[in-house]
Amino acid sequence: QVQLVESGGGLVQPGGSLRLSCAASRIIFVAGMGWYRQAPGKQRELVASITSSGITNYADSVKGRFTISRDNAKRMVYLQMNSLKPEDTAVYYCNRGEHRGGFYYPRDWGQGTQVTVSS
Repeated sequence: QVQLVESGGGLVQPGGSLRLSCAASRIIFVAGMGWYRQAPGKQRELVASITSSGITNYADSVKGRFTISRDNAKRMVYLQMNSLKPEDTAVYYCNRGEHRGGFYYPRDWGQGTQVTVSS
């Protein structure tokens, strides 16, 4: 089991940018990684994932605005969030999982970091 710790959340104005970081306690070189978010009253959704080889996928709602990246040597995963909207407000969770058959299967979860987009 890998432990994941998110950081970088906070309050940002609409149209602003924010970078989330996720630190993993163990090697993640062979693992797929993802970022989920959950807003009050809504289901948790996968917003971005990245395979062990660096292939990225995004939810339609964030495509073109968010960028997921990883630094395996540093055991870090990042989510760059640009052109933020109030609807992006949620708790964001880092996750280690697996890519199988074109789908991402979550496994280990971080505790989450709050992102609030508001004036």
